[in-house]
Amino acid sequence: MLSDKTSYLSVLQENIATVVKASSAVSESDIDAKLMALQKELLKKANNKDDYDALAEEIFELRELKHKSELEGVTRDDHIKRIAELQDFIKAQPTTLTEYDENLVNRLLQKITVFDNHFVVEFKSGVSVEIDG
Repeated sequence: MLSDKTSYLSVLQENIATVVKASSAVSESDIDAKLMALQKELLKKANNKDDYDALAEEIFELRELKHKSELEGVTRDDHIKRIAELQDFIKAQPTTLTEYDENLVNRLLQKITVFDNHFVVEFKSGVSVEIDG
């Protein structure tokens, strides 16, 4: 990974783009605009003593969607921040390792599972590599 920083960092950039695109499907401003319109319609129906149960339910669902969107935004921002930190860290690393680097191991590895005839290295990125021994 370190010896081929350019292509690995390129993959990280693609991951950032994917996260941003996936989370921008429903914007909070679109939800707010729809909520405002529905609330105005709800007031009209209430003043006219019309049935407004369906509108109230739709408003409730939109509020839940907005809350979910806000939470996803925080999660997305956290993922983007972690990816950016990882990019900076990788850029700062030498391309050839000559000795064990505890900081590098802690930053990149989630865990290593040792079996009788092989072991599995799991990276914090979610990638797993099985190595025969």
